[in-house]
Amino acid sequence: MVLKQEDKASWFKSVFDAHYDSIRRFLYFRCGDVDLSEDIAQEVFIKLWDVRDTIREESVLSLLYTIAANLLKNYHKHQKVVLNFQKNTTLIDVNLEEADHPMREQEMKERLERVLSDMPEKCRVPFLMSRIEELTYSEIAQRLDLSVKAIEKRMKEALDFIRNNLEYKI
Repeated sequence: MVLKQEDKASWFKSVFDAHYDSIRRFLYFRCGDVDLSEDIAQEVFIKLWDVRDTIREESVLSLLYTIAANLLKNYHKHQKVVLNFQKNTTLIDVNLEEADHPMREQEMKERLERVLSDMPEKCRVPFLMSRIEELTYSEIAQRLDLSVKAIEKRMKEALDFIRNNLEYKI
């Protein structure tokens, strides 16, 4: 679909006006949280705007629902990781009184540094930019002159590398 910028904006506005409420309701019915459904519905249309030049008119509605379902699924996956992390840190907090805690903490720090140094550079650079500089994937992609998909893949590889080499469940 080749449109001028004004036409793209009006096309997007018409799609947003026509489908925002149905996407929001779809998300609400799946998650039961009004605020979450609002947030994800807005993110759906941000993603639609990002790919507006590659969309066929007849596939817009199915694309919106697919994006919405995937974002909600990703949100739930992330919540699972957060809960797992909280559970593990709670267990660690209970054991802070143990005499060997400083030694175990130092060992963990050394293992993490060793794993990061062993990680391939193509994964390590985006990982550290994300975790230390707190950059978004699109900011990292822009700085490294790569696509966002490439950054997502490298981040997945980095996390897999850490999981496999750190011997600690993330």
